[in-house]
Amino acid sequence: MAVPTRSEISLGTEVNVVLKQDQRSGTLTNGIVSRLLTKSPNHPHGIKVQLEDGQVGRVKEIVA
Repeated sequence: MAVPTRSEISLGTEVNVVLKQDQRSGTLTNGIVSRLLTKSPNHPHGIKVQLEDGQVGRVKEIVA
């Protein structure tokens, strides 16, 4: 499964991200996007976003 591109993610989107401290375990954290931090249209590890609660991580999937 490919990670979502920047164009697929918008503010207010519910996503599952991997936080920096969870990169080894791959633990997913659910949240709502408040800021897009990656400028490029895609990234092999996922677009970096800031969630509404202030946590920063890379988007692995969009919650339908």
